[in-house]
Amino acid sequence: MGFVLGAIIMVIFGYDPITGYTAMINGAFGSSFYIGETLRQATPLILTALGFSVAYNAGFFNIGVAGQALLGWLCSVWVATSFASLPGIILLPLSILGGALAGAIWAGIAGFLRAYFNTSEVIVTIMLNYTALYTTNYLIRNVLTESADATARIPEGASLRAGWITELTSNSTLHTGIFISLIMAVVVWFLMKKTTTGFEIRTVGLNPSASEYAGMSSKRNIIISMLISGGLAGLGGVMEGLGNFQNIFTQGAMPTIGFDGMAVALLGLSNPVGIIFSAILFGALKIGGNSMPMISGVPTEVVDIVIASIIFFVGANYLIRYFIDKRARVNKGGVK
Repeated sequence: MGFVLGAIIMVIFGYDPITGYTAMINGAFGSSFYIGETLRQATPLILTALGFSVAYNAGFFNIGVAGQALLGWLCSVWVATSFASLPGIILLPLSILGGALAGAIWAGIAGFLRAYFNTSEVIVTIMLNYTALYTTNYLIRNVLTESADATARIPEGASLRAGWITELTSNSTLHTGIFISLIMAVVVWFLMKKTTTGFEIRTVGLNPSASEYAGMSSKRNIIISMLISGGLAGLGGVMEGLGNFQNIFTQGAMPTIGFDGMAVALLGLSNPVGIIFSAILFGALKIGGNSMPMISGVPTEVVDIVIASIIFFVGANYLIRYFIDKRARVNKGGVK
């Protein structure tokens, strides 16, 4: 329905939707280079979406995914440039761990406040987003550099780039972070479906009072779920710092991978498999959309309209299900 609405808008403004969408598909999957770019775009989205989904399954809206990803990006680059003399076999895992830990700590603040003071995680994480944004910009300009707006490039040993992937995808910016994303999707699926911790997180999300009565600690599970959520979001930022950009620069706004990751998680119904496919879809929309103006003359803003429409219809899906279930209950009551 999102694609249909986008087509209608193109027709209204005098553009050919078939030509536009053909240009988008070719621009996303038409060659090994475009496939590589699409997968690179999807890589951080998988991780930020997984992070949001863990908190969502625990009954929380982690709106702070963007800020956690930004701090993960910052700290991964900071560690990489601070210990540049270390061998790559040590430096790369250390940098990745530093980014994940930064995101986990930042989300843990909101989790702790929710668990012990019952504060709204939505409000707290929104405020923490802006704190992360301005703190990052300050550190870049005053600590990591001498009044510059971007840091130096990370050392080769801390890079997620791999020559064989670059060659395979015709010099695209795809990096080995795609494998980290896929591995973490499997880890999250196993955690949430096959472990006691995952069961408790889902139970707390469904009914905190019942979980407490059953002997589960809602406070502990709230904090654990937010730590995991923030760690995954931090890894999403690591993909940008060590994989895509190879440095960090001052930001005028929050990174889009955070809010796009939330949309990916909702579209994938918080299921790791669904998240992988919805992240690839969003990556295709972003990368393929760049080809639309050059080939068909369709403005890239139409891509944003399509994405917004998809999110709208995902929300409408929940709304429609609610009214269908409500009607079913009423009809069942009438039969009785």
